[in-house]
Amino acid sequence: MIPSAIALRALRQTLRQLNVTPIPNPSLTTRTAAFILPIQQARHASLLGNLRDIPTQHTNKRRVGRGASGRGKTSGRGHKGQGQRGGHRPKKGFEGGQTPQWITNPARGKNTKNPLMKHYTELNLCTVQSWIDQGRLDPTKPIGLKELYDSRAVHGIKDGVKLLARDADSLKVPIDIVVNKASQAAIKKIEELGGKIETRFYTREGIRFITRPHLFPDGHRLARPTSREDIEYYRDVAHRGYLASTVLPGESASLYWYKKHVKIVDPKEKERLLEERKKRTPEEIEAARRKREIRKAQTHNRIF
Repeated sequence: MIPSAIALRALRQTLRQLNVTPIPNPSLTTRTAAFILPIQQARHASLLGNLRDIPTQHTNKRRVGRGASGRGKTSGRGHKGQGQRGGHRPKKGFEGGQTPQWITNPARGKNTKNPLMKHYTELNLCTVQSWIDQGRLDPTKPIGLKELYDSRAVHGIKDGVKLLARDADSLKVPIDIVVNKASQAAIKKIEELGGKIETRFYTREGIRFITRPHLFPDGHRLARPTSREDIEYYRDVAHRGYLASTVLPGESASLYWYKKHVKIVDPKEKERLLEERKKRTPEEIEAARRKREIRKAQTHNRIF
């Protein structure tokens, strides 16, 4: 076991008091062996009894309540009150028992933190036309998030880009643009000029993959919307969502409150089915009736 630095220092001080000089030994290379060697030869009986710590190594605990000033009398806690009682301190935000300010005057407004809030970067049609005039955007090619990011039309895309219609009359050329959300006025103006707009869902990771593909050498699979609000938004034709093609005829964009699907049958096909029904045998009619009853029972017992 190697002695600590404090023990070696105390041993050196004791040897200095006893006027003992360590004898160097070429065979021992460690510093500890050089100090131990003379002790083995001389064997001073009072050596262990004189070992002391360094005086400045330890600091005594301050004794409060002794005297009339400084840490005496009230021990530095002041006179009376909650601060002088021992064993308890009020929690953070405690205001002496009155209703706290964070309850009486809570934070309100759009700057209040909401973990579910999505932050869309706003893009106006006047900015798009200005970038086209400067040659920073090409209206003859599709405009996506990467083109908007590379041309610096938008900065710091978090949850997507929303197209707005500020100074919509300044847009003069038709464009083909893909954004995350768009206002009705912006959609109307673009389609009046003969352009095309599509709203598409991207996660934050998907936006990073589109705007900076060099960060994904192995590629990245774009996710589809999972929340009901996002799915219904991109299924809606009014929003020009990219999932509008998945809506069947007679249905609405909502996932729960939709119109019943109406099957459209050709009149000639309907006459052919009626003729085949008339030619059925009694056994086939009875089998069809039983099949209808089974389906009806399954519908009543189904759990939604």
